[in-house]
Amino acid sequence: MPQYQLSVNGQRRSVQADADTPLLYVLRDQLELNGPKYGCGLGQCGACTVHVNGQATRSCLLPISTLGNKAVTTLEGLGTSKAPAKIQQAFIDEQAAQCGYCTNGMIMTSAALLKATPKPSLEQIQSALAGNLCRCGTHQRICKAVQRAAA
Repeated sequence: MPQYQLSVNGQRRSVQADADTPLLYVLRDQLELNGPKYGCGLGQCGACTVHVNGQATRSCLLPISTLGNKAVTTLEGLGTSKAPAKIQQAFIDEQAAQCGYCTNGMIMTSAALLKATPKPSLEQIQSALAGNLCRCGTHQRICKAVQRAAA
């Protein structure tokens, strides 16, 4: 089995996996990072979203062999429970999670949006999050959390 060197949350990590193994599986199963979730496995729900070189990316669709020297950031790499990132704290303050399954994707997508557009309009927030599914219906609180982080 091939060995790959990854940059994950600012650390070099060595993993063994078949070339077509999705990044999501490596993150969860080998590196024990539980932020990204397995949702649909088709890149349609957003639960597995991570940043690859700063871009929100569906890790369930990304074969490990395509990463090369790209930097991967997971939810765990944004902040900690003692020092959460601004977007993470905004989700806490707005109580923008119900079951929490979509939260990883919502936060990671929102963080990428705020980096590219520091003061997004509500329409820009809704558009950015349109590909992230939440079955609990907390979309209004999620949008408020993004607005709070942008303020």
